[in-house]
Amino acid sequence: MRVRPCPAPAGEYSTSGSVRRSLPFVSAYRDAGLGLLGDPMRRAIFETLASRPSSVGELAEQLPISRPAVSQHLKALKDGGLVVAHAEGTRRIYRLDPQGVAALRAWLDGVWEHALAGFHKFAEQAVADDTADHPTEEQP
Repeated sequence: MRVRPCPAPAGEYSTSGSVRRSLPFVSAYRDAGLGLLGDPMRRAIFETLASRPSSVGELAEQLPISRPAVSQHLKALKDGGLVVAHAEGTRRIYRLDPQGVAALRAWLDGVWEHALAGFHKFAEQAVADDTADHPTEEQP
């Protein structure tokens, strides 16, 4: 039996479990790059491309997956804005997209700054609480 997805209005999720391809941009999608790197093979491809641009065949030789699997992962990385490709003869050479990587880094920097600010507040409060619990004795 073949399951056919119910059509949903543009930009909305359907209740059938399928999603329209024309989803609206929402701020939660900004970390899509990070989500893409959650897969170990995509992360390995990303790390390899950080070292040097490579073709599908070159990547497949270095990884325990097939060329079609590498191609699928590259498509996901490309759709997520982390990878770009250009033709060299009959091959496509993939490399990291500097703009996509910069956006991912900016997002991570923001998260890191927020975490450090929270830690700073916590440390200041701990010192204030400790001082209140153990006031220093003054000498005459």
